[in-house]
Amino acid sequence: MDINATLLGQLLSLAVFVWFCMKYVWPPITNGLAERQRKIEEGLQAATKAEEKLMSAHDQAADEIKDAKQQALQLIEQASKRAEVIIEEAKQSALAEQSRIKAAAQAELEQELSRAKDQLRAQVANLAIVGAEKILSAEVDRSRHEAMLNELAGQL
Repeated sequence: MDINATLLGQLLSLAVFVWFCMKYVWPPITNGLAERQRKIEEGLQAATKAEEKLMSAHDQAADEIKDAKQQALQLIEQASKRAEVIIEEAKQSALAEQSRIKAAAQAELEQELSRAKDQLRAQVANLAIVGAEKILSAEVDRSRHEAMLNELAGQL
């Protein structure tokens, strides 16, 4: 009977121990495990969301870089076009300046030519008067002859 009573006592104490564990020990352990599992799942979800945000940010950055490159190309193209326009304007300005300088030089040349002709006429008239005076060696009315020579020079 010792074995049966002992076995029965041990069985009874085991049942009380199991009941006690299930009542007081097991619920906090299962709650702790459930809480930990919930935190791990939340962490995994947060990591997934963060990875998605990272990929989205990476795609957005790539799009912005692409847009920036296109804008840079457009700015370069606009600058090239503007440079061509400026060069063309400079050419036109240079041609206009060339025409203006050429016209001024032509006008100055014509004035010089006119002055030279006038001076030559005056010298021819003086030479003619001096020559006529020497030839005639007589009294000559200088003012009348000058007027006549001026008229003659004007006809030349």
